[in-house]
Amino acid sequence: MTDAFKTRRFDTRAVRVGHRRTPEGEQSEPIFPTSSYVFESAAQAAARFAGDEPGNIYSRFTNPTVRVFQERLAALEGGESCVATASGMSAILSTCLGLLQQGDALVSAKAVFGSTIMLFDNYLAKFGVAVHYVDSPDPEAWAQTIDRVRPKLVFLETPSNPLTQVYDIEAVAGICRQAGALLAVDNCFCTPALQRPLELGADIVIHSATKYIDGQGRCVGGAVVGDAERVGKDVFGVLRTAGPSMSPFNAWVFAKGLETLSLRMHAHCRNAGQIAQWLEDHPQVARVHYPGLASHPQHALAARQQEGFGGIVAFELKGGQAAAWQLIDAVRIFSITANLGDAKSTITHPATTTHGRLSPEQRAQAGIGDGLVRIAVGLEDPLDLIEDLEQALARI
Repeated sequence: MTDAFKTRRFDTRAVRVGHRRTPEGEQSEPIFPTSSYVFESAAQAAARFAGDEPGNIYSRFTNPTVRVFQERLAALEGGESCVATASGMSAILSTCLGLLQQGDALVSAKAVFGSTIMLFDNYLAKFGVAVHYVDSPDPEAWAQTIDRVRPKLVFLETPSNPLTQVYDIEAVAGICRQAGALLAVDNCFCTPALQRPLELGADIVIHSATKYIDGQGRCVGGAVVGDAERVGKDVFGVLRTAGPSMSPFNAWVFAKGLETLSLRMHAHCRNAGQIAQWLEDHPQVARVHYPGLASHPQHALAARQQEGFGGIVAFELKGGQAAAWQLIDAVRIFSITANLGDAKSTITHPATTTHGRLSPEQRAQAGIGDGLVRIAVGLEDPLDLIEDLEQALARI
């Protein structure tokens, strides 16, 4: 049944792909909370472990519920394989462990999630992987660094966290192909509902399923999507051996989240665009970072590359950290949390939360100022959210 839906349109794939109905005739995908599986014979067990026969072996790396989520997300991203992991960070780590070795080089955007930088600098470097950063979205800057370093893997997130910088995936992918490098794109902010990096030439797509794929802030998980060789074998091999595994329950939540992904993402976009426009006109706001605004430096690229501008808005207050903290403490609807992608709108101060482990110099290089506030616009009425921000700004 599932293969018949892989060629259908996006929303049909989001609802139908992956579910193989059991003899019970269930309408909703079942959860298989089992650690192991029973084999019909010793010969079958041997064949499964040897890879000569397909089927379940052990839930660290084979589980029917996790498989539903993997197949569904792969179908939405346009990939051959998907490996589900315990978190978004474990998805990045599994990708690096599966594809890199001592002596290889990694080139990354400087504007990435703070924990990603910590992973690259503190752990990959310790195992002999040279890490180099590009601090500009200009493809020429990427071409110069890639040509000089000759990396095995190139990594970027677009739009970036939290400043929503947008990178030209197609241009960077072309540069990577010429240099023999692989391009991995963190698609957390857009999801396949708004952006499909594989169609633009990327080799690998990485997700924190914790965010918009879940959509209601319930579970932690991640995913890697790509081809059958690099993802289906190399990255999967890390999961099978090291075990950063997604639980069946979390996989079920994420699979159900995919069913409403398109509806939610476009609603997030509408709400965020309205709020970003209002913030841009507010006298206490020095600058708004949102790709949907004409003032955003990559607005035209985002309009061409994405099917919507996303739900993340960052803005800089003129009063610095004091003003930012006063605003955050004064909101009544927004939840003060560093998570994003929730139906509930959230607000955080990146310099002291998501990027707080970076040095002041690293934050300055990444453009994370003390007055920067990031909001993840949820699914509440945008007028209520604007009123909440308005009363909070009045208290500064």
